[in-house]
Amino acid sequence: MNPENHQHQPFESAAEIEILVQKFESCQLSLAEFKHRQHLTVALWYLSTSTEREAIERMCQGLQRFISHHGETGYHETITIFWLQVVRAFLAKPGTARPLPELANELLETHGNSRLINDYYSKDLISSEGARQTWVQPNIKPFDF
Repeated sequence: MNPENHQHQPFESAAEIEILVQKFESCQLSLAEFKHRQHLTVALWYLSTSTEREAIERMCQGLQRFISHHGETGYHETITIFWLQVVRAFLAKPGTARPLPELANELLETHGNSRLINDYYSKDLISSEGARQTWVQPNIKPFDF
């Protein structure tokens, strides 16, 4: 089991996931409550309920609004798009025509390690201002998911 997710209870219903999405969109979660697990789950919801283009727009705009609401900066375009692509690839695999909570729990188990991005991007590139502002391709290895 992924140590980052070991302390979290699995999702039991789509309603539970929908509530998380609503709290994210209405900025009712604190920054401390919106960790990698929640990011992935919101991305999964968006990609499951929207076109890919709409999901990307919703996630990018939602994160910018959420971060701004909390008086912070730090939105990162490349990281956001990277994780949306991870979730999109996960949903494209055979056998994903299952209930959303089951998919969310599997996604978190298999992709819940936020350090996965370091397999694709160097520290210098991912921390660059260019990568923060616009999507950049990985420089360590191409996507293999």
